[in-house]
Amino acid sequence: MAKVIEGKRRLLLLSTDDILNVVRQYQNLTYKSCCYEHTREILDKNKIFLPEDV
Repeated sequence: MAKVIEGKRRLLLLSTDDILNVVRQYQNLTYKSCCYEHTREILDKNKIFLPEDV
């Protein structure tokens, strides 16, 4: 799970599983994309969330 690091800006420290989860979601959403613009449209319409350690 992502860990929030407080400072002047909030940062998320991603675990290996977090990164793989984001990549998997990205691939599932964009596998039919034909170009950069289409990929942007797909990602703009879908949200990708990370769980946060508390």
